Amino acid sequence: MQRIKTGDTVEVIAGKDKGERGEVLRVDNKATRVVVERVNVVKKHQRAQQNVRQAGIIEFEAPIHASNVMLVCTQCSQKTRVGFRVNEEGRKVRVCKKCKADID
Repeated sequence: MQRIKTGDTVEVIAGKDKGERGEVLRVDNKATRVVVERVNVVKKHQRAQQNVRQAGIIEFEAPIHASNVMLVCTQCSQKTRVGFRVNEEGRKVRVCKKCKADID
């Protein structure tokens, strides 16, 4: 089970965007990277391609390493580590380490 999933709110804890909060747009488990909304925005010079893309300088969110973000708890709205436990239905759920509330 993943500690960070698409749609989670996370806070950046290292790098040029330290302290920024945003929603996770994509997760790449193989490379252990995440793409966070409005974080690590980079510019790329893009050539025009036939009927596909707009030419010019485009801005997009580049992936950052998953170790540089922490999950923000939905209950206490603090950045927290993620724990796991099995609920009454026998499903494994993520748990906030600070307030012990279920995240899922």
